Amino acid sequence: MAGMTSSARPLLNRRLAEFGTTIFAEMSALAVATGAINLGQGFPDTDGPEEIREAAVRALREGRGNQYPPGPGVPELRTAVAEHQLRRYGLSYDPDTEVLVTAGATEAIAAALLALVEPGDEVVALEPYYDSYAACVAMAGGRRVPVTLRPHEGAFRLDLDELRAAVTGRTRLLLINTPHNPTGTVLTREELTAIAELAVDRDLLVVTDEVYEHLVFDDAEHVPLASFPGMRERTVTIGSAGKTFSFTGWKVGWITAAPGLVTAVRSAKQYLTYVASGPFQYAVAQALALPESYFETFRADMRARREVLAAGLSEAGFGVFRPAGTYFITTDIRPLGVSDGFAFCRALPERAGVVAIPNAVFYDHRDEGAPFVRFAFCKQPALLEEAATRLKTLAG
Repeated sequence: MAGMTSSARPLLNRRLAEFGTTIFAEMSALAVATGAINLGQGFPDTDGPEEIREAAVRALREGRGNQYPPGPGVPELRTAVAEHQLRRYGLSYDPDTEVLVTAGATEAIAAALLALVEPGDEVVALEPYYDSYAACVAMAGGRRVPVTLRPHEGAFRLDLDELRAAVTGRTRLLLINTPHNPTGTVLTREELTAIAELAVDRDLLVVTDEVYEHLVFDDAEHVPLASFPGMRERTVTIGSAGKTFSFTGWKVGWITAAPGLVTAVRSAKQYLTYVASGPFQYAVAQALALPESYFETFRADMRARREVLAAGLSEAGFGVFRPAGTYFITTDIRPLGVSDGFAFCRALPERAGVVAIPNAVFYDHRDEGAPFVRFAFCKQPALLEEAATRLKTLAG
């Protein structure tokens, strides 16, 4: 029959066989079908600063970036990234040899893992993890070794002894995420010190996803792992404009690392998108130079939104883990008398008119994540208040 293959072999590469349609696509479709408020996928429902949007328009009109930009990224953005790292963290990077612009953090993760991991290498990652981590490790032919963050005194915490035990002679790389999606945990200086000592002692590479670096709340502090002794030369740090400036569709990310690491990652990246987001790169360069007042206001606004949703979830009967960073709240559904996050999230749009994400999709050990559900609070306050009102029906 036309269009059919005679081979019995599955069409999908076996390394990706375990990865089907993402849960985000499924839950977003449910939101559309039911008219529910979508607090599942993590993108804002309002755009970022008008002056930055206008900077992108101006770049388009002036013909800057409408053709292929330079492979490493436009010089203005690479310089802005280097200045940002120096100004905020005291980390000095050469914009010509130690900064690489990517199509969002997602491509940065993929390029880093494809470049640095060979078949059979073990990659230790914190579980639950951003879903692309697992797929990228698989595409590189590596084996992921999850270390589970577990609830402790109202937050999800890393067991450092478990992390140390996970490292073997086959471990190539630690994949670290702080502030952590989906749990909202921000690793402390003490934890980061221990991770750095482990990496140096075992001569491991580290890829650290820090895209929520500007979204830390209360007494939490974001400290780049690359700033610890012995780490700069072995760490690939990933940043992104989407989460900080609320332009997630622009897909502008970057890595900062020592020249050899940047060269390796660029070797993989050039065969993925080659280049992307030309005019937006100029706008993001301007965004990174915004005054500190922008970042302070941004954090305060997101913190206020966190409080609106956290209060509503508590009143609805959820166990709430108030995040120290990111714009996600993880909840425990067991106080509601249920423990299957998948079934709960699939029924929630009809029951309460709200969409959430079951955390179990971010775990290898699905049982560990079964009773936890994630909500995004990067939405307009009025929408969050309406969602809170709807969720309160669960308590009754």
